[in-house]
Amino acid sequence: QVQVVESGGGLVQPGGSLRLSCAASGSIFSLYELDWYRQAPGKQRELVAGITTNAKTNYADSVKGRFTISRDNVQKKVYLQMNSLKPEDTAVYYCNAHTTEWGKTYDYWGQGTQVTVSS
Repeated sequence: QVQVVESGGGLVQPGGSLRLSCAASGSIFSLYELDWYRQAPGKQRELVAGITTNAKTNYADSVKGRFTISRDNVQKKVYLQMNSLKPEDTAVYYCNAHTTEWGKTYDYWGQGTQVTVSS
């Protein structure tokens, strides 16, 4: 019912910047909370940043001050602006949209986009 697609990943040098985008279709976008996760090889998937329906944001300590999450409810997109990138930021980044309505959880994931930080 809901399709989530990430884009914007790639190869960047340490200290550089990337902007990830996530587009959702087939949903009432404004009702969903949105998160960015990442998973590096051999490690657990971790929450990087989240934004609520009323635009409250939260960040992992490792990215706070460097990353910014934002949403556009008209365009049905969520963004992750990543600055001052470090090699340890290398991972597959996933977009997640979720909501709970009348006791039922709706949870949708994108396919992921690779971010590689290397010189």
